[in-house]
Amino acid sequence: MNECEFIRDHISQFITLLNYLNNVEVKIDDEDQVMLLLCSLPPSYKSFRETLIYGRDKLSFDDVKGHLLSKKKLDNEFGSDSKANRKASILVASKKRDKMCRYCKKLGHVKAYCYKL
Repeated sequence: MNECEFIRDHISQFITLLNYLNNVEVKIDDEDQVMLLLCSLPPSYKSFRETLIYGRDKLSFDDVKGHLLSKKKLDNEFGSDSKANRKASILVASKKRDKMCRYCKKLGHVKAYCYKL
C-alpha cells in the first residue's frame, strides 16, 4: 500500500482481490485474511498492526476492517501530517485569534480562559 493511498480504498481493493480468489475457488480463512491485510499496510501503521496482532487472541476480518476505518477517522479528527489537516488546524488557529474576551477585551481567548481572572 502506498502511504498516500486512502485506507478505505486499500480495504476495498483488498476485498476485491479476496473476491477474485474466491471466484477461482481459492479459500483463505478469516485469520489469514486478517494477517494479509495487516501486513499490506504501510510502515506508518506498525504500532497499530502490532497492537492488534499481540493484543488479541483471535482477530476477525470485520473487526480489523472496523478498527482501521475508525483509526483513519481518528487520525483525520485529531491530526495527521496531511495537507488538509494542516490547513484545518490553521483555520482553527485563525478562528481562535478572532475571538475576543468579554472581560479584558483582548483577542485570542474568551472570558472562561482569561488570564486576568
